[in-house]
Amino acid sequence: MVKTIGIILNGATGRICSTQHLENSLIPMRENKDLLVNGEIVIPDLLLLGRNEKKLSEIANKFQITNWTTDLNSALANENYPIFFDAASTHLRLNLLKNAIDAGKHIYTEKPLAPSVEEGKTLLQTVSSKNLKHGVVEDKLFVPGLRKMNHLIKEDFFGRIVNFNLTFGWWVFDGSSQKSQRPSWNYKKSGGGGLLFDMYPHWRYVIEGLLGPIKRVVSANWTAQPKRIDEEEITYKVDVEDSSATILELDSGAFGTIQSSWATRVRVEDLFTLQIDGTEGSGYSTLRNCWTQRASSTPRITGFNLGGDKTTLEFKTNYLKDWEEVPEIAPYKNPYRFGWESFIEHVLTDSPFISNFSAGIRDIELSEACLKSGSTSSWISMT
Repeated sequence: MVKTIGIILNGATGRICSTQHLENSLIPMRENKDLLVNGEIVIPDLLLLGRNEKKLSEIANKFQITNWTTDLNSALANENYPIFFDAASTHLRLNLLKNAIDAGKHIYTEKPLAPSVEEGKTLLQTVSSKNLKHGVVEDKLFVPGLRKMNHLIKEDFFGRIVNFNLTFGWWVFDGSSQKSQRPSWNYKKSGGGGLLFDMYPHWRYVIEGLLGPIKRVVSANWTAQPKRIDEEEITYKVDVEDSSATILELDSGAFGTIQSSWATRVRVEDLFTLQIDGTEGSGYSTLRNCWTQRASSTPRITGFNLGGDKTTLEFKTNYLKDWEEVPEIAPYKNPYRFGWESFIEHVLTDSPFISNFSAGIRDIELSEACLKSGSTSSWISMT
């Protein structure tokens, strides 16, 4: 048996939607016919929605999609498409989701769900009152490195977890020497920009998904590059943070840190790293790979080893040799596809979906807590 399910993709010409959601997730489902729900093959029927006719037409032709439109109202009125997905501009999301809910659509959306926790709660109340399904994209837990880390946690590899450290970032050019790699709205409050609302929703579900509830946070947030040049070669003032350092206490008693910046040059294995330390061992993960060091393999370090003579200070200790790489635990699947498969099954069968609007609200809660902590120089409760 084969059935189709209609999905409206808003913001279809954007990078995230056209690559991760379309090219790497929904199109393979359609072409391979490999999504099974209750024994039936489910094929996504896609309606592309955006503001630029030329770009929409190009994306539609590339993926052989017949239906596309720039008319939001006509898309929402089409009863053949019960799911509305949004990956467009952050500052427009709230009203778009309200309109889609009013039209009776099930909602799946990129983060952040809303500009504030309170507005997110209002969305949740509205969508729940209409008995509609709802979800937020939380893809990073499904990258290969963190899937391996999650497997280690479930196997109780770490013993009692005592510390963790999450690092993320790269250098985003300000537009003077080289064009910026990110749109200018990312650095404007009016566009819904800022590192805390852009990246910290990811760090919330990664940390709580792996290690459990966050109890409280204290954060310092700053703007490393106060001026940038936009797409029209106009210089503008950055009025949001582009860097942040945060300390977190978990309900378990463990402490950890988050260090994120759009103004740092990469000198580690990947753009993202997570180290978890426990009494029985430690794990170190990138987006793709994961390494462990057991308590029995931990070197006995007694102090700094400067080595060599006073001139060269030759460094001879290799601290990496006592770490072992974790083998693959499952065939690779695009992280965004995990969410799509689960949400489609949720819509069709009412199966559980963890990344619902409540999870999306919790994502925003961490961003708001860090903003408040930065302005008050105090610990902020997350419970």
